[in-house]
Amino acid sequence: INAELSVPVGHAGYISIVVSCGTIVSSIFSHRVIRKIGTGKVLVISVSMTAAALLGFYFSPWFFLFIIFAVPLGLGAGAVDAALNEFVAEHYAAKHMNWLHCFWGVGAMLGPLLMSALLNTGHGWRSGYLSISVIQFGLVVLLAFSLPMWKKRENPLQPLPVQAGQAPAKQGLFAAFKVKGAALAMSAFFLYTTVESTVGLWGASYLVGARGFAPESAAGWVSLFFLGITAGRAISGFISMKLSNQTLIRGGIIVLVCGIVLMLLPLPDIFAVVAIGVIGLGLAPIFPSMLHQTPLYFGRDRAQAAMGLQMACAYTGTTIMPPLFGQLFSRVSFDLMPYALLICGAALFIFTLCLPLRFKNAKI
Repeated sequence: INAELSVPVGHAGYISIVVSCGTIVSSIFSHRVIRKIGTGKVLVISVSMTAAALLGFYFSPWFFLFIIFAVPLGLGAGAVDAALNEFVAEHYAAKHMNWLHCFWGVGAMLGPLLMSALLNTGHGWRSGYLSISVIQFGLVVLLAFSLPMWKKRENPLQPLPVQAGQAPAKQGLFAAFKVKGAALAMSAFFLYTTVESTVGLWGASYLVGARGFAPESAAGWVSLFFLGITAGRAISGFISMKLSNQTLIRGGIIVLVCGIVLMLLPLPDIFAVVAIGVIGLGLAPIFPSMLHQTPLYFGRDRAQAAMGLQMACAYTGTTIMPPLFGQLFSRVSFDLMPYALLICGAALFIFTLCLPLRFKNAKI
């Protein structure tokens, strides 16, 4: 793309920033829109926005158009995440939340594979965006036909009932922060995405800079991280039928810390690859399990607003921390990466241990 449009490759970062800002903004405001028109319509509109944005990338002859189309891409993506996660958390079991995020991993792997396959068969990068856009528009059609099914589960025009002993909710943008323990929950999401996005972005660089891997092999080995997350969430869906969300969160963090410690041990370099896969497995159940706890922690009346704020905190961690860590690692040494991850993992463990104590009325 940078060669065809005659811009530096680093300009991709500007697109990423715009998309991230869009996801944060739409996550924060999503609950107001959902209460007015319902989850189904929000999904139809949001997926239409992302499909149109990808189609815009396909047609764009100038870089500034990528920046413009990144706006609806980010806004649509953030609204989809906030709406769908809260809907599943409120209406479905923990296994469904884990499997929902398992298929996020499937999509995260299939997107680059599709682009790679099209490039290797002589098609340009534009064909990749066109293909995904067509798939997204197909999804819009399916969502439009499924609207009656969404409406059966919710009535956005009616206020949600208030739980016994709970004061009526204030529907301000940041009302969820007034719930005791809310800041702790938001911080946990920030820490989780900090770890996940840091390993995803800098894992290959760590293998090259700290372990001496060749760049081409390091890029391939890091796919084990995403495979670990995807497979782990598929397995966690079944485990969640027997264990509580809180147990899955704690177990996942323990596996995560074990993977980070494995990176620190003076073992042959191949164990660093194994460690990255173990970290993916550990991360797998944490995010969906924390999301599924949202209605229990905040109550149905505040759940959607809280979900939007949690997703905003998650996107903030993804946006801010990997670049900061990247500056640290590149200026000092990538040997620092496991230590930074260990600090975040330990803090995440402490925060999630404290959450049930702060939300004393939650059914863990």
